[in-house]
Amino acid sequence: MDIRQLQYLAALARERHFTRAAAACNVTQPTLSGRIRQLEQELGVPVVERGQRFHDLTPEGKRVLGWALKILENCDNLKDELALTRGAPSGRVALGVIPSALPTLPPLTGVVHGRFPGLGFSVASMSSEEIRQQLEEFSIDAGVTYLDNEPIDRAVVRPLYRERYRLFVRLDHPLAERRRVSWSEAAEHPLCALTPNMQNRRIVDAAFLRADCRPTPEVESSSIMNLCAYVRVGGLASVLPELFVGMIGDDGIRAIPLVEPTVEHTVGLVTLDRDPLPLVVEALLEAATAYRLPGELTARL
Repeated sequence: MDIRQLQYLAALARERHFTRAAAACNVTQPTLSGRIRQLEQELGVPVVERGQRFHDLTPEGKRVLGWALKILENCDNLKDELALTRGAPSGRVALGVIPSALPTLPPLTGVVHGRFPGLGFSVASMSSEEIRQQLEEFSIDAGVTYLDNEPIDRAVVRPLYRERYRLFVRLDHPLAERRRVSWSEAAEHPLCALTPNMQNRRIVDAAFLRADCRPTPEVESSSIMNLCAYVRVGGLASVLPELFVGMIGDDGIRAIPLVEPTVEHTVGLVTLDRDPLPLVVEALLEAATAYRLPGELTARL
């Protein structure tokens, strides 16, 4: 067994197609298939359910894949550790972030970049479930997600801030002059919202249920900025995290605190608990421990 075989298996599980997996690994399809067959012979178990095309991994293959991903992750971490002997680490740190937390990320990554100037960051907007899955698959190094809803097993966590919610409306909206709005009042107006797969949407739906109402949004989107456009141009209302106050521009938009009930949830940094932790992940955790909301965001709230 060697690292290359494990890399080929991981690529096949990711691409779910022999030809695409081979292209991702820069080898021919017969080479990839042959090396995976060698892996099966060495382990003495079938790894791939074969037919005319890729169908799935066998139950044994899925267990092998879990170990393969851990081994490949440890190899990457070893390379990063050794890079320190030649100077500061380089490369790109992969982060998954729930849409509502995207405005808070630059100060966190800025601290780590200041410590390791050779590092770059790849930031992807994801649902909380996608963050959990990609952490377990070692596809991302860390995530920023909800800590008190759908917690991730075997995780190291660092709280960052408390998320609260407001009703965003245009200045000509009937509720625009209100200082506070109840959830039941908000439910009486045309709304746009995040898609149901997003944890933020499930939090909003639960708050409406607590207020004994079940509004149906006219528009659903996976993009908060798209929702802001529907507020500004389409005249809809939307329940959004108060961190977006000022992020979409103050002209023509009001963000009114929502009450009855008051809803808050903790958002934080998560990464898989492993020993040793990668140096870059340790740096992220240290930055999260000392994290404070940016001054300009705090001033708007």
